[in-house]
Amino acid sequence: MRDIRPKNRVFALGSAGVLVTATLITGALAAPAASADSHKGQDREARGAAVAAARAAKAGIDWQDCPADWGLEKPIQCGYVTVPLDYAHPDGKQIKLAVDRIGATGTPQERQGALIYNPGGPGGSGLRFPRRVTTKSALWVNTSKAYDFVGFDPRGVGHSAAISCIDPQEYVKAPKADPVPDTEADKTAQRKLAKEYADGCYQRSGTMLPYMTTANTARDLDVIRAGLGEKKLNYLGVSYGTYLGAVYGTLFPGHVRRMIVDSVVNPDRDNIWYQANLDQDVAFEGRWKDWEDWVAKNDAAYHLGTTRAEVQAKWLQLRATAKKNPIGGVVGPAELIGFFQSAPYYDSSWAPVAKVFSAYFAGDTQSLVDAAAPDMSDTAGNATSENGTAVYTAVECTDAKWPTSWKKWDRDNTELNKNYPFMTWANAWMNLPCATWPVKQQTPVEVRTGKGLPQVLIVQSTNDAATPYQGAVELHKRFKGSRLITEQGAGSHGVTGLVNPCINSRVDTYLLTGKVDSKDVTCAPHATPTP
Repeated sequence: MRDIRPKNRVFALGSAGVLVTATLITGALAAPAASADSHKGQDREARGAAVAAARAAKAGIDWQDCPADWGLEKPIQCGYVTVPLDYAHPDGKQIKLAVDRIGATGTPQERQGALIYNPGGPGGSGLRFPRRVTTKSALWVNTSKAYDFVGFDPRGVGHSAAISCIDPQEYVKAPKADPVPDTEADKTAQRKLAKEYADGCYQRSGTMLPYMTTANTARDLDVIRAGLGEKKLNYLGVSYGTYLGAVYGTLFPGHVRRMIVDSVVNPDRDNIWYQANLDQDVAFEGRWKDWEDWVAKNDAAYHLGTTRAEVQAKWLQLRATAKKNPIGGVVGPAELIGFFQSAPYYDSSWAPVAKVFSAYFAGDTQSLVDAAAPDMSDTAGNATSENGTAVYTAVECTDAKWPTSWKKWDRDNTELNKNYPFMTWANAWMNLPCATWPVKQQTPVEVRTGKGLPQVLIVQSTNDAATPYQGAVELHKRFKGSRLITEQGAGSHGVTGLVNPCINSRVDTYLLTGKVDSKDVTCAPHATPTP
C-alpha cells in the first residue's frame, strides 16, 4: 500500500511511481489451506520471535542523537533493534532495524507508554512520526502528552538493511513507456521489463527476499515493543500499516494494548494481494471522477471545463500530447500518472495538481515538468524512491501466491481497463514481477480475533481509492468488539491526519482512555479543499 509517495517518481516498469494496494473485481488466486508443515514453521517462528523479544528486552535500545543526514532534529533520538532475518532460526543471521522516538511531553503521571507508527507502503519509513511533536502538530498535542512517539524503518527499508532491485538512476530515468498498451508488442515489452525487475531483486537482494513478509515485519514489531521495555503495544497504522496491525493483532493478540488502523487493507487471504490491486483500480477511477467534478465546480479558478466530461477531455488531450511528444522531453503518460495519481489519493493534492494542470493549458509547461519529471540530480531521493518500490514489490510478491498465467493477467486487466482506465495498466505492470517471483511465495496469515485482543479502533472514509471501504468492513468483522468510524462521503487516504473533530476527538479519547463508542459511528466528511 504505497501511500507515501516521493515526489516525481515513476516506476521502472513504465508504471506509476509509488502505488498503494486495494481490493476486488475478477477472481483472485485463492490461498491454499495451511499444511501441517506450514504450522510447524509457524510454531518455530513463534518460538524464534519469543527468543528475539526476550533478547531485545534485556538489551534495550542505546538511544543517541540521530545521525545528521537522517533529518531528525533534537530532541528526537535514534537507535537500533536487532532481529533475526529468519525467525525459524533465531540464532542465525541478524539484521538491525532503525527506530526513533521523542518522549511524552506531559507529566510522569500522564505518560502511558510508547505509541508506534507505521505509515504504510509496504516500503514506507515511519521515522518522521516523532516530528509530529517537534513541529507541534495540533492534532497530536493531547496524545503526545501521554505517549512517546516511536517510528521505525521496517526490514528492508531505509536504515534497516535496505534492499534494492535496480540501479536508482535507471529506476527514475524518463520518459518511460506509456503504461496503456496499444499492441501485443507493447505488452511483451512490459512483460520483459517485469521479469528483468524480478530477476534484479534476486540478484541485488536475494538473501533478504524470502523473509520480506508482513508476518516477519509483525514479529519485528513485537521485538521493537520488547526493546522499548513495553509490556504491550500501542499502535497506529495507516494504509498497508493496517494490514501489518491486523497480522500483529492475530499473531500477538495478548500483546496489544491499544490499536488504531486507518484506511484499511482488506485482510481476507483471497484478497492478498492480486485481488487487492484489481479492486484498487476500480476505486481509483471513482475518486478520480470526484476530483474532476471538483475541478469543474471550480472552473473560475482553473478554466478546465465546467463539467466532468470537459475536464476529462483536457486530461486525455494532455495525455495524448505527452504520448506523441513527451513534455520537456521527459514527461510522458507514465510520468503524468505518477504525478496526477496523488489527486485521487489525497484531498491535500486536489488544488496543487489542478493548479499545475491549469497552468499547462495556460501556456506554462515548465510547472508540469517541474512537478512530474524525475530529478536526476537527487541521488539520495532517487535511492529512497527505488528502495521503497523494491520493498513494496518484495513484500507483496513474497506474502502470497500470485497468478503465474499471463493469460489471466491480460484478461483481467484488459476487461478492467474498459471502464476503469486511469490506473489499471499502470498498476498491473507495477505488480507483474510477482508473476515470475524468484523465491517461494507464502500463504497469508488468516486474520482473526485471538485471546486477549482488546477493542481495536478502525477509521475509514467511504470513497478511499487506495484502500476501498470494504476492507474496513472486513477487518471489523474479523476483530470482534472493534469499533468502526466511517467518514461518510469523503475519500482522502489517511483519515486520522485530517481535521475532522468527529474523528479527532474519538481518536484522542481512545488513545488516552481506551474507551470507544457503544456502537459504530458515522461522521460527516472533513472540509472540501478550496482552490
